[in-house]
This record gives sequence, structure tokens and C-alpha cells, in this order.
Amino acid sequence: MKSLKLISSAIAMLICFVTMAQQRTITGTVTDLNSLALPGVNVSIQKTKISATTDFDGKYSIQAQKGDVLVFAFIGMNSQNVIVKDSNIINVTLTESSNHLQEVVVTGYAVSRKQKKITAASRSVASMQISSNSYTPSPNFESIVPKNEPMYIVDGVAIKADQMAKINPNDINDVKVLKEESATSIYGNKAANGAIVIVTKDGLYKNLSEEELDKKLNIIRPNPIQPTQEDYNAFVENAFESPKTAPLSTFSIDVDNASYTNIRRFLNSGQKVPKDAVRVEEMVNFFKYNYPQPKNEHPFSINTEVSDSPWNSNNKILKIGLQGKNIPTNDLPSSNLVFLIDVSGSMEDINKLPLLKQSMKILVNELRPSDKVAIVVYAGAAGMVLPPTSGSEKKTIIKALDKLEAGGSTAGGEGIELAYKIATENFIKSGNNRIILATDGDFNVGSSSNSDMEKLIEEKRKSGVFLTCLGYGMGNYKDSKMEILADKGNGNYAYIDNIQEANRFLGKEFKGSMFAIAKDVKIQIEFNPKQVQAYRLIGYENRKLRPEDFKNDAIDAGELGSNHTVTALYEIIPAGVKSDFLNVQPDDLKYTKTETNSANYSTELATIKFRYKKPEGEKSIEMVQIINNRSVSLDKASDDFKFSTAVAWFGLKLRDSKLISEKSSESIVDLAQEGMSFDKGGYKAEFIRLVETSEQYN
Repeated sequence: MKSLKLISSAIAMLICFVTMAQQRTITGTVTDLNSLALPGVNVSIQKTKISATTDFDGKYSIQAQKGDVLVFAFIGMNSQNVIVKDSNIINVTLTESSNHLQEVVVTGYAVSRKQKKITAASRSVASMQISSNSYTPSPNFESIVPKNEPMYIVDGVAIKADQMAKINPNDINDVKVLKEESATSIYGNKAANGAIVIVTKDGLYKNLSEEELDKKLNIIRPNPIQPTQEDYNAFVENAFESPKTAPLSTFSIDVDNASYTNIRRFLNSGQKVPKDAVRVEEMVNFFKYNYPQPKNEHPFSINTEVSDSPWNSNNKILKIGLQGKNIPTNDLPSSNLVFLIDVSGSMEDINKLPLLKQSMKILVNELRPSDKVAIVVYAGAAGMVLPPTSGSEKKTIIKALDKLEAGGSTAGGEGIELAYKIATENFIKSGNNRIILATDGDFNVGSSSNSDMEKLIEEKRKSGVFLTCLGYGMGNYKDSKMEILADKGNGNYAYIDNIQEANRFLGKEFKGSMFAIAKDVKIQIEFNPKQVQAYRLIGYENRKLRPEDFKNDAIDAGELGSNHTVTALYEIIPAGVKSDFLNVQPDDLKYTKTETNSANYSTELATIKFRYKKPEGEKSIEMVQIINNRSVSLDKASDDFKFSTAVAWFGLKLRDSKLISEKSSESIVDLAQEGMSFDKGGYKAEFIRLVETSEQYN
């Protein structure tokens, strides 16, 4: 199986940009035989250096002339040549390489000497097909098929390779091997590498569950592998507080979404999610919500909504949503980027450096001629492998990326020092100056402790250079270091678990990920004790600030990117509701002065304040908004409210929160499905599938 590559992490991209006369724009969509979009397909003009790459939706755009030959290439698929004629739209369907499938089938049957008979039988019927009504797929087949293996079906039940190896050859009545459309038409895209279908003489394994099948085949399956070497910062979830003892709730916004993609990786791998890997706010903020664009001089709009809590029926949820201004690409400032890439020995796995290089090529494709990028690498030592280079020289940048290889220890501190030095030497005033650190976070040479890294980054951020952290890999992944680097470095943090996520974060959401429109964004809420008995901020445990930090411009906070959305949720125990979470002591602020103040504030739930700085500014701007005490029932709440609370609910369940009374996955799925609108890219549908399959691992 060595020659097989995960299609999602081995996309070949050769990106370049050459100006040609008498050209027109050719656009189209590239799909597979199942009409599924193919991101990362290389579209080039034959005998030239001109090329483009399909985006997450399989769409491409390229400048070409009539008579040019477009070449569509994608690893694991047959290349296709198309001549440009009169039409400006060329849609292409790629087919899977037959060599790829044949190798899978042969390897799938190389189980043991006892099964030579099966191997011969499989080859003799390799060209046979099976009617769509001959076998019924097991309902759980999607969860047990590795991405680089064929499906194994016995008596209509999807099984694993080790289960198939235990089947007695004497019990087998028939074996069929399905390829390409013959497999996917019955079993879906999970059978893209083929399907091996076995029928036993007496239907011995029909309708058996995976556990029953293991028992019958005498397979003892160990507990899922736990990521013992991975590192996460421990924290305690926010408790309920009284507005009389804690009248102000202050925190920094968080646009990171690494926690969600990391959780997705665990669930897709069949592993239990570590409690401290779950940061609820990053799960909620992975998704985009349909908030309106700002209509005034401020860079973001403020949107609030109050409805019922789905997990504690007597409580309410306050949703606060920010929508960043969408800046047209042509109006974005020029970028001064430094790619800081970890090439140490721990990065050699295919889901680390190989995936990293393909990810960075997606980002390179977004660069304009006015942008420039340098590449710094670090292992046992740090060095610059590419000086600042114009975004128009994509071929040069790609060539430098392709030459990178993993080996050695990890001098992360030295690499950071060099990257900041190059970024500041090439600083663009009023531009986008940013370091993009790509690593598994395993710093083990020089300044490596979390406190050392925190001090280093806090010092470097004074240069005005922002920091984006991209995390890769598993097993030794150091989430704790990555989170600190991003939080303290005026930046954001994403975990790249596959090439599709790279396409989303570095391609489709390039502007929001790489261009800040506001920095040090802080939120402070004062709840009205006449309406609120107790409140708690859901998530943001690592982003909480002291009340006095709100007006202190020296205190760092989060950044907001172009067209970014940020959502925060509060759970509220209304006044008069019986609760075990109260510890009320008298205090005086705006709402508690009503005994001596003529103002009543009976219609106000809370007052919310925001402070932010312009990307190049040092003085905060303040915004104030009243939240009225107006709640709607959950069935009448917006789709955004329903879906965001469903995501938070799932996060609280994964953390085994003691503050939620209802933990039914079915109820979470129902609420998420009610809020399924605005699902470009299918990420919300994917979330629902994760919830549905999480029960067996957590």
C-alpha cells in the first residue's frame, strides 16, 4: 500500500502566473464521476507555464486563447486534455486511475496463505458487476472504511480488513470485486477505492453488529489509541456568577477555530476526544453565520438575540454576534509575509510536512504581484531558504516549498527570531505584515517552555507584525504551545487536518484569515440584576480579562479579519427562577443604584461595550449598545441561534460539563438540523454527522 496516497493530502499543484496577450477568461467546475467537486486540481495550459488550481467547490479560472490545450491533473485520477474552442465555460469530469484501484484490490486480498484461493477467485471475477438490489449496505459502513482501502462487505454487512482476514475460506460461496462506478453506485463515495463483496454459504454474518461480528470471529479489540504525547492546556469551565457580586464580564474575542478541526480529527480517527482539547468558543466560531454587514464607520456590526436554553429548560441564552466588514480583495493592503516552517524530524509524517507544503501552495495562489513572501525554516538551526519574493513569482515560491525535507531537532525559538527579523526589515507601513508559522508545535531545542515562548512572542508583537499559527499532525501535537503563540502574537490559530481544511482556511477564507480589520477587540457586559439572577460565559475561559483591563490599551486582545464572524454565548438564570448557583451579595453599579436613581432600567437585560483598535492604531475606540429584555421561544429563534447553541451544546457534552442537564446527541442533532441554513461548503451537515458518530468514542 506504500504507493497509495491519501487523495486529500497529496494534491499536486504547480501554480504560476504569466501575462499573455489576446487571452480570455475560461472558467468551469471539475468533479468526479459522483458529481463531487474536486478541490486542488491542477489546470494548466499545455507547453506553457500558465496554470491555476480549483477551489474548495471545484471551480477554476484561467486565462487562455482559442486553440490552447487545457490539462486537468489530479493525483489518483486520469489526466484529461481539453481544447479551448468558442465557449468560455469548460466543465470536466475526471475518472479514477485504474492502476490505483487494481493495486488496492490485490493488496486487500494479500491476507494470509490460507486465502490464496480467495485471491485467485477475486482476480477471476474482477471484471464482474453486481446489481444494485443484490446486497444492502450496512447502515454503519461509512464509519469503518479507511480512506486508502477498498470496502469489505460480507453478507451485506460492511466489515474491517482484520475481520475479513478471520473469515473461514470454506464458508465462502462467492466473491466479487467492484471497481469505480460499480462500487460507488451502491456504497457511495466511501467505495471510491473499490469494494470486495463476499457471500457466505449460509449467510453466517448477515445483520450482525460490529461487536457481534468480532465475538463470532474471536477478535479482541483494544481500546482506541489515546494521544498520550499530545499536550493541551487544562482549564475549568466558567461557572455561574451573580451580577451583584460580579457585575462585569470582560473578555477578548477569539477568532481561532483550531479546536473544532482537531476534534474532527479525533472523531474521524475513532478516538476519544481529550477534555482539554475542547474549547467551545472555537467550535462555535468555526462556522459562519448570516449577520448583516456594518452600516456605519465601525469595522463590524453588533447583533444580539435572546432565547431559551436547549439544555437547561428554565434558563435563557444570550447570543452576541459580530460581523466584520467585507473588504474587496483589490482594496486590501499589500502583504509582507514570512512563512516560518518546521522541517524537524517530527514533521516527516504525511499529514505534517507533505500536507503543509500543499497547504502553503494554496495560500501562494492567493498572492498578488504587490505581495511578497519569504520562507524561513528551522530544525536543528534556523535559516532563510527564500528571500522576500514577489507574489507574481509563484513558480519560484513553489519550487522553494517543494525542496523542503524533514530531519533534525526543533529550534523553534531561533526560527521565530529570524522570521521576525526578516518581517521587520521588509515592513510595509499600513500593510499586512504577518508571519505564518506552520508546525506540530513540538519545540524541543533552545527556548522551549511555554513561559519562554510567551515572553518571546509578547516582545516581538511590539514590532507590528501579526502572527498566524497553522497546526499539523497527531501523536505528539502540542496544542498548548500553538494556542499561546497565537494568543500572545496578535494573531490567529488553525489546525489543518486535511487538504480540504487548507482550502477553506487559506483559500476560501483567505481574507478573513490573513487581513485584520480590527485588533485588540474586547467585550464587557454589565447585566441588570433586576432581570438576571446569574450568568455564565460559555467558553472563552482562556480569553477572560479583568474588568480594569477593558480600558487599558496595553492589554492584548483578539483580532478580527475581513468578513469574519465572531459569536459569544451567555447562559442566563432569569430573576425569580430557583437555582443552586447563586451566592448573592449586595453591590452598586448602574443597575443596582436604582433605589436612589430615578432611572428604572426595567426593560434592559444588559449593557454591552466594545473596544477595538485599527490595525495600525494604538488607541482604542469604544462602542456601547443596550440589550433589551426581549426573549423569543426557541422554535422562533433564528437559524444562527439554533445552530450556534447546538455546537456549544455538543462542546459542553464532550467536556462532560456538570452545568447541563440534557446531554442527548439526538436532541443536539435535531436542534442543529433546524438551524441548517447558510451552509455553503457543507460544514454544518458535516457537524451533524460528527455528532451522530461520536457516541461510540466518547
